[in-house]
Amino acid sequence: MFGIVRPCGHRLGAGLKTQWMAHLCGLCLALRGDHGQFARVVTNYDGLLISVLTEAQAERTAADGWRRTAGPCPLRGMRTASVAQGEGARLAAAVSLVLASAKVRDHVADRDGLLARRPVAVAARRVAARWGRAGERGGAAVGFDTAVLVDAVERQTGVEALAGPGTSLRTVTEPTETATAAAFAHTAVLAGRPGNVVPLAEAGRLFGRLAHLLDAVEDRAADAAAGAWNPLTATATPLTEARRIADDALLGIRLALRDIEFEDGRLAHLLLAHELERSVDRAFGTSSCGHAHAPGPQGAFGPPPTGPYVTQGPQGPQGPQGPHEPQGPGGPNVPGKRGFLAGCAVALGLCCTCQVCCADEFEGPWSRKKREGWCRDGCDCDCGCCEACECCECCACDCSC
Repeated sequence: MFGIVRPCGHRLGAGLKTQWMAHLCGLCLALRGDHGQFARVVTNYDGLLISVLTEAQAERTAADGWRRTAGPCPLRGMRTASVAQGEGARLAAAVSLVLASAKVRDHVADRDGLLARRPVAVAARRVAARWGRAGERGGAAVGFDTAVLVDAVERQTGVEALAGPGTSLRTVTEPTETATAAAFAHTAVLAGRPGNVVPLAEAGRLFGRLAHLLDAVEDRAADAAAGAWNPLTATATPLTEARRIADDALLGIRLALRDIEFEDGRLAHLLLAHELERSVDRAFGTSSCGHAHAPGPQGAFGPPPTGPYVTQGPQGPQGPQGPHEPQGPGGPNVPGKRGFLAGCAVALGLCCTCQVCCADEFEGPWSRKKREGWCRDGCDCDCGCCEACECCECCACDCSC
């Protein structure tokens, strides 16, 4: 799983976490349904923003078909779930495929890792071409011309070839900005909100700038060691200037969000105004909140969770025995254990979706006993409110901006 917006479930709260997982699973299933099982590997956290934005703008009722019940999946601990569906998920799938195709071609051109071997590179090019065609078909099905994405990808190579010391970093990020602006703007078309096209295009343009920039910051050391091209190194841009550009983009996104008419914009606001800031802090290795005030004792979304996994006793933290865990083997309400291979598959899914770390509760992959996420009592769940919104009323934040 990849992407720059990776929220912790504790900061989302129960309701928004359910919505976020519905869009994530909806994107994955849209990829499978329209383009085959293998296409699901391009599921990414940033792509689901397209689905989130589309649904956030749309006037909808329970009968509108924005949700469906999906069957059991290893990535959900073999549970059913309500997942997003419709044009937003399909647009997200199309965009994800086209951009993944471009990313694979870029890695082939750079001869990264195994792609330096000719047979692997040939296979990767075929996969990239197949994804590109699938993304084009998917985009056309929802009225989105993916040519703007393909053109941006093709121009990116030329821009990088001409970049050197003194070249503006924004010149290098421009193709990515153009691609994400088009994708964000089309969500307004799908939702029937033409007045949102301009501010969404601006938010998308700045999000594209951040995505490109943060990728460059995180890969800087590895690229230097491998001798690979990196925007910061090529343009001789210091980290202080990169951080200034990132902070400007964050502010621009927050201002653009204020001009967008949402039907229910809580999740979109939280992801783009709050979690995106955390992504910037994470990439630059700074604190998770850049504001001077301290959060209240209850944090942004109510009291911090208190669970049985780590309890405090007179001698400090006690063991992992808790009220939700049966007392010894054969306790009440213990489902049958999974086999070795089935448990391995579920364990892989739990790790890939971060449930082992952040889930309030999940089933042990083999024992099927109820467990709680490792960082449940240790997450940084402060509010992190932004300066550009008015008291963050749209995400139920009780901070004093």
